[in-house]
Amino acid sequence: MNYSIIVGGMYASALLSLGLASSNLFADDLSKKILTLRERASVENRILEERLDALVPQLMQREGIDAWVLIAREYNEDPVLKTMLPATWLNARRRTVLMFIDHGDSRGVERFAIARYAVGELFPGAWNPEEQPNQYQRLAELLTKFNPNKIALNFSDTYALADGLTYSEQRDFSEALSSELQDRIVSAENLAVGWLETRTTSEMELYKGVMTIAHEIIAEGFTAAIIKPGETTIDDLTWWYRQRVNNLGLDTWFHTGIELIRSDASQLIIGDDPDNKNVFHKGDLIHIDFGISYLNLQTDTQQNAYILKDNETTAPSYLVEALNKGNELQDILTDNFKVGRSGNEILQLTREQAIATGIVPIIYTHPIGLHGHAAGTTIGMWDKQGGVPGSGDYAMNPNTAYSIELTALVDVPEWSSAPISIKLEEDGFYDGSKFAYIQPRQTEFHIIQAD
Repeated sequence: MNYSIIVGGMYASALLSLGLASSNLFADDLSKKILTLRERASVENRILEERLDALVPQLMQREGIDAWVLIAREYNEDPVLKTMLPATWLNARRRTVLMFIDHGDSRGVERFAIARYAVGELFPGAWNPEEQPNQYQRLAELLTKFNPNKIALNFSDTYALADGLTYSEQRDFSEALSSELQDRIVSAENLAVGWLETRTTSEMELYKGVMTIAHEIIAEGFTAAIIKPGETTIDDLTWWYRQRVNNLGLDTWFHTGIELIRSDASQLIIGDDPDNKNVFHKGDLIHIDFGISYLNLQTDTQQNAYILKDNETTAPSYLVEALNKGNELQDILTDNFKVGRSGNEILQLTREQAIATGIVPIIYTHPIGLHGHAAGTTIGMWDKQGGVPGSGDYAMNPNTAYSIELTALVDVPEWSSAPISIKLEEDGFYDGSKFAYIQPRQTEFHIIQAD
């Protein structure tokens, strides 16, 4: 992959002009596709500036909000505010207050940092403590001057990510305002969720490269070079993935999960010896739940591998058919995506249609982007197949990304007396009219041919 795929055409040329795109910290081929920290910061800041300039005004107008105030103290970050900090900022500093004021079509949205420090070049400082020692009084002065009709704060009963305003900050903020301005305070829930869930064109260009890297790491581990039947354990493989991600200079937002799935016949042969319980053998299925964090984007993928027996050249046909059923369930789900339709409605329609085709579905699909289990339309949870109160009632919007996460329970008598669980998860993008996977989903097992 070249850098135009990883960072998008609009950023690749800039990196090349700086002489940065050829640099890398590691020797192997995959590491060459990963930007240095300096390169990442440049890309992340460009994306952030684009989102602040274009997306925030659009969302404020959509929600009818003309003032949005975000407040956080160091080490207790509002989750939304944290996504608005430059790449060189890890946290709020002291108390950091960000404010957006929508002046209308003539002047657009103005940004301020009512804080000791300006927030990079994105939020100019609007408070001089030497002139006005009280930070909240300065914030009140500005709000009085601008006289907004609605002052949105980040509190929410439904979304933790939109509920970042702490009790003490809300108290002190309100006490600084006149009673008239206090009456104009509203929840920023839909504004905050819109900011978190909406993916821009530039972000989706980046996402293709991020997803490719995640898929390649999975494929690396699902090989005979890493998995030695009769020797390699679940823990061995789990730690290999964790170490591989770390060696590449990447992060994860959850720890890799590995599951061994063994047929009834293999179980009889291998037995219940504790030493073999977690050891991979020929004829086993391996399931992985894996994700990385890169360029402020998260991935969440579940795929499956099969270890060939000595007399096999491919996975048994009955397992292939079971995987096909999982893909069929994915298609039923994504075909029900529609702007304005709630996650609970999509869940109900999908379950009804899947059951009618003979598939027993368990659906737990969630938004993804700046966070792994992100804010937006929730389509089921594994233990809430009748619907998810709150986030399941939220209507689907265009330009949003989802982890299509689900299980298809399929009867495979050749494998086991109990239904086999085909667990799949792939990330995709819904533009408002069609859904597409960011990179191709798994339609065939990873095949491990051991010596």
